[in-house]
Amino acid sequence: MIDIAYIFPGQGAQYAGMGKDLYDNYPQAKEVFERANQILKFDLAKLCFEGPQEELSKTENCQPAILTVSIAALRIVGGDLSCALTPNPILGNDYSPKFSLGLSLGEYTALVAAGAIAFEDALVLVRKRGEFMEAAARKNPGKMACVIGMEPNAVDELCKGLACEIANLNCPGQVVVSGKTNNVELFASLAKDKGAKRVVMLDVSGPFHSSLMTYASDKLKDYIDKAQILPPKIQFISNVDAEAQTDPHKIKDNLVKQVNSKTLWEASIRRSAQSGVNTFLEIGPGNVLKGLLKKIDPSLEVKNLGTSQELQSFMLSQA
Repeated sequence: MIDIAYIFPGQGAQYAGMGKDLYDNYPQAKEVFERANQILKFDLAKLCFEGPQEELSKTENCQPAILTVSIAALRIVGGDLSCALTPNPILGNDYSPKFSLGLSLGEYTALVAAGAIAFEDALVLVRKRGEFMEAAARKNPGKMACVIGMEPNAVDELCKGLACEIANLNCPGQVVVSGKTNNVELFASLAKDKGAKRVVMLDVSGPFHSSLMTYASDKLKDYIDKAQILPPKIQFISNVDAEAQTDPHKIKDNLVKQVNSKTLWEASIRRSAQSGVNTFLEIGPGNVLKGLLKKIDPSLEVKNLGTSQELQSFMLSQA
């Protein structure tokens, strides 16, 4: 029996065409997409499968889209503890899920996987979350930049002088900064003199995971307060504090805080690894998390399960 952790991608993992092969080949996935269409009252499946990419990448669209594709893949794997499904032989009895965690948006998928919230409820929340984040970005226009090769303490010091904030601590040597457009651009121009190897502007629509998102956090709180969240059936690790959380009230509080505070992804992964987990299943579109985990600890094993080909390869490896 191998202890594993489920990890789920966040915003930025979306691409036109994602999930179509799952929909075409697995009835479990088709059911998930059809349910999402019913809940959202628009054709999310078509947007995932056909794009256009610009429309898919809008915050209010990509968040429910990534959640839906990830849950579709999870249902095929047989790892969704939020519904009474017969375990799927893709995982079988060889793997024992010990942790469930996701990067930012991916936390909602992780909570579904852990049996803490229903897919339908998570879908409504992330749609609202995306809408509120987009509205907050219109109120407070800003940017995010990825800083390569600069120590977090040095990044923090430079941020303080320029009214920027650390948004993500993703892996060693990579820190994401958020703030108003002019401030982030000024930060980028000064960072190389402070030790950064390079600074890459991110293709996002706003200054996410910063105090400029407080409007979104406040608006989302009303919806999260009313949502039914149960104690997770496997350990859920929060981005906000990198701790395993079991209390629904604390989980709700952290989901609200997560919108306008930094995400501790590296610390969350290390928390899982220190508990003896060496194998991670990245379930959903893309393979961004695999790249981050290899930088956190090259000894960690990451298996991607987001396409039919990846699922089939995984099954063959278990034969």
